[in-house]
Amino acid sequence: MALHISATNPEHPALLLELPWQLPLEEWPEEYLVPLPRGISRHVVRYARAGDEVIAVKELAERPALREYELLRDLDRLGIPAVDALAVVTGRADADGEPLEPVLITRHLGGSMPYRSMFETTMRPATMHRLMDALAVLLVRLHLAGFAWGDCSLSNTLFRRDAGAYAAYLVDAETGELHARLSDGQRDYDLDLARVNISGELLDLEASGALHPSVDPVEFGTEICARYQGLWKELTRTSVYPAGKYHYIERRIRRLNDLGFDVAEMQIDHSSNGDTVTFVPKVVDAGHHQRQLLRLTGLDTEENQARRLLNDLESWMATQDDYAPGDPLAARPEVLAHRWVREVFRPTVRAVPPELRGGMDPAEIYHQLLEHRWYLSERAQHDIGLDTAVKDYVDNILPRARRTLEPPAPR
Repeated sequence: MALHISATNPEHPALLLELPWQLPLEEWPEEYLVPLPRGISRHVVRYARAGDEVIAVKELAERPALREYELLRDLDRLGIPAVDALAVVTGRADADGEPLEPVLITRHLGGSMPYRSMFETTMRPATMHRLMDALAVLLVRLHLAGFAWGDCSLSNTLFRRDAGAYAAYLVDAETGELHARLSDGQRDYDLDLARVNISGELLDLEASGALHPSVDPVEFGTEICARYQGLWKELTRTSVYPAGKYHYIERRIRRLNDLGFDVAEMQIDHSSNGDTVTFVPKVVDAGHHQRQLLRLTGLDTEENQARRLLNDLESWMATQDDYAPGDPLAARPEVLAHRWVREVFRPTVRAVPPELRGGMDPAEIYHQLLEHRWYLSERAQHDIGLDTAVKDYVDNILPRARRTLEPPAPR
């Protein structure tokens, strides 16, 4: 059977042909590989370079490879945080003509790390709680989209810094199923699998000495269930308010937005005696601030980063002479936003030397600088300005932060 590459982008097959498909992944020469940390997997996985991109290559049977490829593409269309599926390669054979397993190719998620690499420094319990929050949010978002993971675990998740928090991304969809809607039983089954898997993985870390001594693996596995249930209830519960108290509905919408979710529609039903209103939020994926920042500036960031950058953008806009909300003759917000990117955001990020940035993307760098300016201003009891904050951050914070896996934080 001839080598066949099914790809999402017509440019990828030509780049992928340069890789040594006639060799099993375990035997690929170092010249093709990229030394990035890998999580535990039941399959052989390698990171390689294809053109300007870093890709993850996973060997598995043809049917599950094609199935996972399609599921990852479905998740991408739904806007779910998951790795990007690039291609499936079939028809591989070694030099003697013996068949080799097909491979699934995904794009490496820049700035992300598998959980085991993060635990190598004996992660503090507070940071672990942030990881559990990120994983609970990911699981809720998957279930709202009708996706049953079937194997939720830390091993199947990548974590990425997101403005002081962590964003979780699905990296293995092999056991997943996409439905129009999940039943309570399907959700409970997925949640119970997560509890067992996470507790087991933490027990493994405990045995290797990589777990903080104050962390109870079983307790943390149970905690993910509690965090999930609380978030799911807030997002899906039906609220009944007294008639006329519509500001209660506004408060509920704001609370959902603060959790990172938007409201797609409301169902308002007056009761027979006209004294109550039932409000059923239909939520879509997180991304309210992401979409707003992308629309205004073209910056594509994580949700928490977008929220922080929008706050700074709005504060800056308020200082501009041509900013007058509601005035048709004033500069439009999009015009001011692009000016902010050109005059404030980009020069500030460029002031941080590339060799000190580590794995931080521009949005994360800017967020950290804003946090540092706030800290210095609080200490000085007046606004010290962004230029002063950048200089102090580069001189005193980044050199120490590079030696840790934690995102740089104000002193």
